[in-house]
Amino acid sequence: MSEQPIRWGILATGGMAAAFTEDLLRLPDAQVTAVGSRSADAARRFAARFGIPRAHGSWQELAADPEVDVVYVATPHAHHVPAATACLEAGKPVLCEKPFSLSGRQARELAELAGKQGLFLMEAMWTRVNPTVLRVADLVADGAIGEVRALHASFGERVTAPPEHRLWDPAAGGGALLDLGTYPVSFAHLLLGTPDTVTAHACLSPQGVDAQTGVLLGYPDGAMAVLSCSLLARDEHRAAVYGTAGRIEIPADFFNPRSFVLHRDGHEPQTVTAPPQEGNGYGHQAREVMRCLRAGLTESPLVPLADTLAVMEVLDTVRERIGVRYPGE
Repeated sequence: MSEQPIRWGILATGGMAAAFTEDLLRLPDAQVTAVGSRSADAARRFAARFGIPRAHGSWQELAADPEVDVVYVATPHAHHVPAATACLEAGKPVLCEKPFSLSGRQARELAELAGKQGLFLMEAMWTRVNPTVLRVADLVADGAIGEVRALHASFGERVTAPPEHRLWDPAAGGGALLDLGTYPVSFAHLLLGTPDTVTAHACLSPQGVDAQTGVLLGYPDGAMAVLSCSLLARDEHRAAVYGTAGRIEIPADFFNPRSFVLHRDGHEPQTVTAPPQEGNGYGHQAREVMRCLRAGLTESPLVPLADTLAVMEVLDTVRERIGVRYPGE
C-alpha cells in the first residue's frame, strides 16, 4: 500500500458521492475501483459516469470486493452506521460522512467495532483537515490573539424542500442540527475542546425536528462559544474567534474558508488568503486517509475518533435541551 495507488470504493451514488469521486479522480495516488448501492441500476449509472470498473448492487458486495482498500460512505445520515458497519465487518477501512451517526451511542459502537477489527475509521469532517482552518488553529494555539474568550460561528441556509424531504424527517436524522450544526460545533471543539455546559434554544418544525437552533457552550476557563444553524434563513457562514489580544475573523464559509483576517492589538489587520481550491475541496481528507493508511494508523491525528465522539455527545445534549428525539431512542 505504501507504493501502489490506494483503491477506493464509493458507497452510495448521490451528490456527496459524486463530488468526492470527482476529487479522488484528480489525485494521482488514488484509484476509484468500485461503487456500491442498494440499487444495481444506480451503481451501474454512477460507474459509467465516472469510469469506475465495477458496480455492486449491495453494500455487502462492495465491502467484500478484494480490489477495494478503503470505502467512502456517503449515504444519508441514518444509514451511516449500518453502511460503515458492513464495511468494517468485512475488513475494510472507512471514511464516513458527517454526521458520523445519529447519536453518541451509535458513534461509540462504531468506533468500538473499528478498534476490535483493528481498522482505520475517520469521520469525513473536511473542516478539520482544511489547511486554512488548521492555520487558524495554529495561530490560536500559538497565542496570536491571546487567551480565547469567545467564539462565534453560524451556518444557515434557506431550505424550501417539501415536508417529506429527509431534512424534515426525524427517522432520517432531519433538522438543522445534524445537517449544518455539526460544523460550528466541530469548529468550536477544534479550538476550545469539550464544554462543561450546554444551553440551547430551537424552533421546531411540524415534523418535530429543529428548523433552527442556537447553542451556547461554556468552558471551564470561562470561555464561551455562541453557535447557530438554520434551515429557514441563509447567512454568510461566518466565524470569529475573540481573544485577550486580538481576534480572527472568517468572513464566509468558515467550514471551507477562502480567507481570514487576523487582528492583533497594536498591529494592522492581516488578511490571509487560501491557495486556489482544487476541485470541490474534498481532496485534503482523501490525502489524509491515504497518508494514515500508508503509515499503518487506525485513526487520523487531525480527526481523532475521540473528538468525533465528543462532538456527537454535544449534539446529543443539544437535542435533549430542545426536545428533538429520533425514532427508537
